[in-house]
Amino acid sequence: MLAPSRPGYGRTPLTTGTTATGFADATAALCRILGIERVAAVVGISAGGRTALAMAARHPQLVERVILQSAVAFLPWPDRLTRLGGRAVFHARVEAGTWAILRSLLRVAPSLALRLLLHDLSVLPARQVLAGLSAAERATLAGLFTLMRSGRGFVADMLPVPDCAAQVSQPTLVIATQKDRSVPFAHAESLVAAMPRAELVESRADSHMIWFGPDYPRIAAKIEDFLAAG
Repeated sequence: MLAPSRPGYGRTPLTTGTTATGFADATAALCRILGIERVAAVVGISAGGRTALAMAARHPQLVERVILQSAVAFLPWPDRLTRLGGRAVFHARVEAGTWAILRSLLRVAPSLALRLLLHDLSVLPARQVLAGLSAAERATLAGLFTLMRSGRGFVADMLPVPDCAAQVSQPTLVIATQKDRSVPFAHAESLVAAMPRAELVESRADSHMIWFGPDYPRIAAKIEDFLAAG
């Protein structure tokens, strides 16, 4: 599995690809350097969906299939309030402080911190979403948020991207839940409507984090079958 960090995240500078199409080309070039001639699937999660779609559209000889999980499509995203708030609290000059505060809150008041974070990830009350998680799932989610940083990437994710969905001819799984506040279900529906070989798989998860849904074993089996198909 090859999992490069997108521009602005991790150690990948924004200059690697200032757009989703630019980074898709950079990733395809990386595959060539590594001697990878075909990939079983390109996977786009959340805001990474646009890069996955761009890679499939621009490099069909490389990409066999596409898997999208809670993925951003080409509808306006995010909403105006999130856009303004994101630019303020996740700006490159202040995001380290923002995440440091969240990590501190996760240590001293984990339930409160998780409710604050889940509020933006679900249309359901955050308290209800949290109550539906097991202790192990809460610990996993807290650990995930503890490791997160947005660098310069989140602000870059909010830039407009040309719609290439109709150019993606590969078989595609579009996995999403109607309870996602972060990436509304309309994004998944728009992709399935535009892509000739896309299949919509609806998750019953209570939030953007579909991996914590009660039916994720079914979805995981669907993914395995999809990858095994000739």
